[in-house]
Amino acid sequence: MKLAALLQRLTPFDRKLLLILVVLVSLSFLLLQQGAGARVLVESGDNTIFVADLDQDQQVELRGPLGLTLLKISAGSAQVVSSPCPQKICIGLGKAQHSGDLLACVPNRLVIRIEGAGGDKERGYDFLSR
Repeated sequence: MKLAALLQRLTPFDRKLLLILVVLVSLSFLLLQQGAGARVLVESGDNTIFVADLDQDQQVELRGPLGLTLLKISAGSAQVVSSPCPQKICIGLGKAQHSGDLLACVPNRLVIRIEGAGGDKERGYDFLSR
């Protein structure tokens, strides 16, 4: 059935309801967009060992039990570019740029976390299950 034929079969109430639903769905996508991160935090164990803004390009050497891990911050994102760990999974994780993104070098005991600006700390739930 063609769209024009379908629209002719709708009542005025159906058309208004359809329009309202389209607007609400569009607004929900705009309002629920994940905000860009504001800063990067590096933790080793229970200690925060490095904090920096994501808008300042730099390379940082992070010391862990295995040696130095090189973290590159540029263009509003952070990524591990070299690490002494054997499998290099932390490098393969790619860039972290949104609030809540994590990069972890488990053998070197480093966790790199992106934290958002202002009230973006509480993102809510990703998934709920009973």
